[in-house]
Amino acid sequence: MSDIVISGLGLVTPFGRGVEPYWRGLLGGRSALGPARRFTEPPYRGEPVGEVPRAAGPEPDGGPRKSAYARAALGEALHAAGLDRLPDGAVVILVGQAVLPPPGDGRALPGADEREFMGPDPAEVLGVRPDLRHVHLSHACASAVFAVGYARELLRAGAAPVAAVVGSSVLNRYEYASMDVVRAVGRTAARPFDVERAGISLGEGGGAVVLESAGHARARGAAADLAVAGAACRVAGAKAAASDTDRIAACMRDALADASVHGLDHVHAHATGTGQGDAAELAAVEAVAADCGARALPVSSHKGAIGHLLHISGAPAIAAAAGMLRGGIVPPTAGLTNPEPTDRLVLPTVPMEVAGARTAAVNSFGFGGNNASLVLLRR
Repeated sequence: MSDIVISGLGLVTPFGRGVEPYWRGLLGGRSALGPARRFTEPPYRGEPVGEVPRAAGPEPDGGPRKSAYARAALGEALHAAGLDRLPDGAVVILVGQAVLPPPGDGRALPGADEREFMGPDPAEVLGVRPDLRHVHLSHACASAVFAVGYARELLRAGAAPVAAVVGSSVLNRYEYASMDVVRAVGRTAARPFDVERAGISLGEGGGAVVLESAGHARARGAAADLAVAGAACRVAGAKAAASDTDRIAACMRDALADASVHGLDHVHAHATGTGQGDAAELAAVEAVAADCGARALPVSSHKGAIGHLLHISGAPAIAAAAGMLRGGIVPPTAGLTNPEPTDRLVLPTVPMEVAGARTAAVNSFGFGGNNASLVLLRR
């Protein structure tokens, strides 16, 4: 079904503030990964990371950058949607590692380090809007795509006129350590799908997705050309920190069935640059491509360009798939020079034109068996 549309997208990434510089960076095959300038906390040892540049990022006045990035992304998404503010009755789904304790509940307030790990703080992101309902959702690195699926169900049920998925990630000692302890962090820049890939590179930034029913968008004159036609969210996995080919394939098949779509023009993969994770996802996409009768399905990832934004990584993935559907060009995977051999897939190292593209899948996976896939449809 194509009754729920994406009417606005907003980003803050290591390429700077906005969806447009991010998309230009992807198309150019550029990487924003490099040594950290301000993140120096152990266990960081100088590996390439994706930092938001000071000159381009929305720098707060003494407050958490995590909230500033989320607030900036939401502002851009609302502007793109033709909204000056979220309407009365809207629902905001905040994604992140953990919920900040509300003031006055008796618990000690977290320190500066903890605040960049938790949150973002709804009060700092949304301002004083008592009419706005918000929830917090955490499904590891698949959180943003889980949240889009949840938003779609809320909108279909008539529980809100508009829903916004908002989140952010900031390089911090806690999340960096969590990836380092499972040996996921690469000592060189991430190279998703490359035969010599050696691990992930962490990044930071913010993302926001504004969704509404097609009828609501049409009634207010919004030109919403992208529908969330299918969504599937599964919590299942054979191992807590490993991707599972069968479960990934099942998730993608569920999303395609939900969309009543048989074929795909593009897959924007989760692909972080780890040996096991990329291999499991490629095998799953190969199986789905065989189901669809595809012979040269283009598959790419943004994480070689900006790093892994953890809980909000689904937002730049959606923005990349949206850019591809609107422009008909699949961006290359930055850092990819020696692609894994494939049968029915193409792993572009340069921009690849796809004439008449109408459908794209977005994959997002996380520790603990959190698996999510979307199917986007160009209307």
